[in-house]
Amino acid sequence: MSESPRLVLASGSRWRRQLLDRLQIPYLWASPDIDESPLPAETPEALVHRLSLAKAQRLAEAFPRHLIIGSDQVAIFNGNILGKPGNVQAAREQLTRFSGQRVRFLTGLALLDTANGCHRSCHERYDVVFRSLSAREIDSYVARERPLDSAGSFRMEGLGITLFERLEGNDPNALIGLPLIRLCSMLRDAGLDPLGPHP
Repeated sequence: MSESPRLVLASGSRWRRQLLDRLQIPYLWASPDIDESPLPAETPEALVHRLSLAKAQRLAEAFPRHLIIGSDQVAIFNGNILGKPGNVQAAREQLTRFSGQRVRFLTGLALLDTANGCHRSCHERYDVVFRSLSAREIDSYVARERPLDSAGSFRMEGLGITLFERLEGNDPNALIGLPLIRLCSMLRDAGLDPLGPHP
């Protein structure tokens, strides 16, 4: 191959873009429009794998001869997938349930090479253990951060860090939405070395 493949992030998330910026690889981004509803009896692992690849595939026609990154994340508590709270009361209720408890995040990652149709995919697990939270702390956090569009009602990249007792996992970037360690491995396998020269 005479030149490095061009990279595309299939996401409109500014948090994912900030993470990908850390690799200092030139890339384009676009927001794919897909239905993210789970299928009947679909496991959380299968869901994040399917949606990550679907996001990348949605952009394939627009970006031939590119490497397209797709990622999707779900939060799980007591075996149930958590939705985004959407309003202040629901956010308070979620955080009240999480006080002193463990919440698991699964982040799916797919890398699609549109030049040959090959793809790589995986998911990364990351657990968050909440400390015991008072009603005052929960009210203050929700009022200050307004995490109404975040699964689990918190933002790791903001004040959410104040809610935790500990974090358990291989890559803290996965919690924000893009597992950079696994992504770097996938990029190297696809012929794009993050530490190599970039056009």
